[in-house]
This record gives sequence, structure tokens and C-alpha cells, in this order.
Amino acid sequence: MHIAEAIKIALKSLWANKLRSVLTLLGVVIGVAAVIAVVTFISGINDYVAKKVFNLGADVFIVSKMSAVETNPDHYLEAEKRKNLTIEDYEAVLAACRHCEAVGAILRGSGKVKNGEQSISDTNIQGITPSMATILDTDLTSGRMVNETDLNTRAPMAVVGTDIVEQLLPGSDPIGKEIRIDGWTYRVIGVGKKKGKTMGQSADNYVMIPLTVYLKQYGSHNSSISVWGKARTTGVPLEEAEDEARVALRSHRHDPPGGEDSFEIETNASLLGIWAGLSNTFFMATIGIAAVSLVVGGIVIMNIMLVAVTERTREIGIRKALGARREDVLLQFLIESVTLATLGGALGVLLGAGGATIVTLLIGMPSSIKLWAVAAGLLVSASVGVFFGVYPARKAARLDPIVALRFEN
Repeated sequence: MHIAEAIKIALKSLWANKLRSVLTLLGVVIGVAAVIAVVTFISGINDYVAKKVFNLGADVFIVSKMSAVETNPDHYLEAEKRKNLTIEDYEAVLAACRHCEAVGAILRGSGKVKNGEQSISDTNIQGITPSMATILDTDLTSGRMVNETDLNTRAPMAVVGTDIVEQLLPGSDPIGKEIRIDGWTYRVIGVGKKKGKTMGQSADNYVMIPLTVYLKQYGSHNSSISVWGKARTTGVPLEEAEDEARVALRSHRHDPPGGEDSFEIETNASLLGIWAGLSNTFFMATIGIAAVSLVVGGIVIMNIMLVAVTERTREIGIRKALGARREDVLLQFLIESVTLATLGGALGVLLGAGGATIVTLLIGMPSSIKLWAVAAGLLVSASVGVFFGVYPARKAARLDPIVALRFEN
């Protein structure tokens, strides 16, 4: 029998028993769809995290009280007990890091910004030192950035995102206008370049103010700053700049010799490594769940093929009587089983990729369809068809033609 003919018979059998076919393929469809959807989301989020969230550059390090991506509960509880990083810690790093091109500090919170009767909530309030603009590669469309004079005199100056301009200061030049941030009055001195959305949320709803003003307004008791360092671009290894920052902080914070650091130093590579570990764990858990679904789907396919062998026993007898070999019958039923499973895999790929695309359009969650995942989904589903189709196919191939011709349904 030609392969094309066997596939044609399989498709005719599917079409003749539509409900049974749908129920047969359901396990494979769900399993493959789950894998494709998860791979699509994880790939999209990984790409997004690498480009937008942890895009620090290869020459930047961050010193903070605790890790930005803490995965160990015990370590998290220990880190919570550490002393907050203060502006004096920032000054110690600034003075000691000879291999740093720039050292900056930042504090983040959220608040409400008003202008007259108009207001915008959940604004990202950032208290910064002037060098943070260099480290973060912040671009402005107009005005200027916070400078050392603003920092030293605690001047109430603010650099705002485009959301603030569009919603609170539309139709006029925002430079020099006054806004109120959680009840305090600030003068707008600069407007940041539009960034777009981050995980479906606007990245332009922010205000940058001098760090000293931030500490004055919100207090320093429960606030731990983050110190950012950028290594020199003259071939100096990032590790040398990190080591200088570590030595300065251990000395300033009186960390005991041989003891652990009372702070965390992270780089783009370390943060991405932690994230990759988290996403891989989630991916493997999903693979396990999907594998169960595929096994169930394979068992259903095997049962249906056994039913098909029983229903077509006389047909098998006639084929053998006309000269069909065992290998021909085996190949026929094996191809039908693989066709069933592959069709289920194809539907699963469409369902998984389509569902991920719809979610991306609705809520903005990053997704990225990978061709290798599509190929793997089809290959796995075909493998399920082969594995669970062998037994029914061998059973059909071993039927005695005389017994098969006498069989009554």
C-alpha cells in the first residue's frame, strides 16, 4: 500500500466519525497546545526581560540591600534584616571606585501627580543622582536633567515622562510648569523620550526628582537606596569596579572579615541567569503536565486504533487474501495512527500559538513564536502516534486471513 493511500484512508475514517475523532485527538491537542503556549510566552518574556527589564549593559553593576530576583526564602528573610543602604554608602562607593566611569544612586516609589484638577495615579516616583542619567542612557526631548546643584540644594525640580505631559500639561510647553507630587510642589525642568509599554503597563508614567528631595519628602527610615556603577570604557574589567565597590561598602558598613556581604552586587549576566533558572523551572513543570496529557492522548489513540482493527477485520482478511503482506497491513495502521496524532499536534500548535497571540493583543504580555517549538510539537505528536500505534498495527498484521474473512461484526 502506498503511504498516500494509507493517509487518505485515515482521513476518511476521521471524517466518518467526527465526534470520535475530536475526542480521540483532544489529549494530544491539549498537550501540544500547552507546550507551544508556554514556550511562546517564555521565549517572549525572556527576550523582553533581556532587552527592556535587565538591559543594564555589560559594564553596569547594581548594589542593593537584597537581590532583585530572590528565589531562596531563607536568604530573603536574612536579607530583610540587613541595614538599609544609605546616601552615605553611595558616597563611599563614589569616592573609592577609581575604575568606575559613573556612580549613581536611585530610590523608587509610587505616588499621585496633580496639576490643577487633573491627576494621574500610580506614577513611578524616582529619586536620583545626576549620574543616573548617564548610567541608564536616559534621553530627553526637551529641557535638562537633574544636576548636582539641584541635588545639593534640594531643589524641587522634576523630569517627567510623556504620560504626565499628555494628561496633565497638554497643549503647551511643560518646561517651567508646576506640578504637585503627593502634595509637594515641583517645577518641570525636562521631558523624557517616549518609551512605550512594559508588560502592558506604560513606561512613561514617571517623575525623576533629586534623591535628596525624595529623602526629604518621603523619609529615609524605611528606604534602602540602590547604588549603580558603570565601569570605565577603556577595557577595564567590570569585576575590578565591582571589587572596589565591595571593599568600600564592607569597610563603611563594618562587615566582619570573612563574613558575608551585608548587600548584594548584581550585573546584567547574573540577573538574566537567575531569571533563566526561574523560567526553565516553570517550563519543565509545564512539560511534565503536558507529558501526562500526551500519554493520555496516546492511550486514547491506541484504544481507537484497536477498535478500528476490530471494525475492519474482514477488510484486513480480504487484503491479505488478495496478496497483502504483514508489512503492508502493519504500515497501513501505523500510518493511520501517526496521521491521527500529527493532526492533533497541528491543531495543538495552532491553538497554542493562536491563544498566545490573542493574550498578547489583549493584555500586552510578550510572546515569541519559535519555529523549533512548532517543529518539536509536530515531532512529539508524531512520535506519540508511532509509540501507541505499534500494538494495534501489529495486532492487525498478525490476523489470520481465513479467520478474518469469517469474522462477523
